[in-house]
Amino acid sequence: MLRTLPLHKRHIPASRIALGCMGLGGDWDHQPITAEHIKQGHEAVDAALSIGINMFDHADIYTRGKAEKVFGQIFKDRPELRENIIIQSKCGIRLMEPGDTSNVFDFSGAHILNSVDGILSRLGIEYIDILLLHRPDPLMDPEEVAAALHKLKAAGKVRHFGVSNMSAGQIKLLQAYCDEPFIVNQLHLSLAQISWVDAGISVNREPWKDITFPEGTLEHCRTENIQIQAWGPLAQGLFSGRSLENQPENIVNTAAMVQRIARERGTTPESIVLSWLMTHTAAIQPVIGTITPQRIKACADADKLELTRKEWYDLYVSSRGQKLP
Repeated sequence: MLRTLPLHKRHIPASRIALGCMGLGGDWDHQPITAEHIKQGHEAVDAALSIGINMFDHADIYTRGKAEKVFGQIFKDRPELRENIIIQSKCGIRLMEPGDTSNVFDFSGAHILNSVDGILSRLGIEYIDILLLHRPDPLMDPEEVAAALHKLKAAGKVRHFGVSNMSAGQIKLLQAYCDEPFIVNQLHLSLAQISWVDAGISVNREPWKDITFPEGTLEHCRTENIQIQAWGPLAQGLFSGRSLENQPENIVNTAAMVQRIARERGTTPESIVLSWLMTHTAAIQPVIGTITPQRIKACADADKLELTRKEWYDLYVSSRGQKLP
């Protein structure tokens, strides 16, 4: 049986799958949103609601703020929607502008506070349910972060906090200074991105040196009741219909295995790929990034399936491209 989400233990009635809204609003440019963008947003939300998804994941940078603007118009058109869904957004990345050499990460108190004001303004709402700190900032002052989060909570602008792309050590450092618990860690996990599994079976073995996933991160999140979310869980369609030209043999073989299991189970490849994550006992919550209604609906069976141990390992070993020791 699939485990209950840790979010439920904190009285946040989140669906087992969340919809990532990075694709809303068109291109990553400064052009205004259009009526077609709004229509696309409504259709994505309706498709998500139709399969029980009630949690929507944003970031202040997605399509340079246009994704949140699209959702803000959806709220204007359907104000009753706000109290029936969970809104999560992120801050902490400054996108490259003309004259810059790179994106940079910014956890300064001023940036966090200004970012949340921008998020609320674009969404046209008074609070967000969960704010995530998007990517670790090497210049982070944990006391400054803590002060900013305290102000946001006291002002009623954010109800809960979390992180994204962080190790156990980074979470522990922040939590040592912050009164509010971090309840989410969003990480890159999928059937194609399996270093999080490899890390757990490679301790005290030579292959460990090549694994970049930080040791103990999943274990820390599970111990501290931090919801593990997976971004990129569909692996950009690698196993569910995308062209496999020039892909390595392990990916091609795994895609064929996904298709076979989907046929045997009478479901879609998307549901099998998500179920592989959700069968794991860490109660991982996939954040699907597609905004195409048909692909959203293709995920409907994922929270009803639980792969057998053999199916789960067969897919893992196939994606890994080599046998387990």
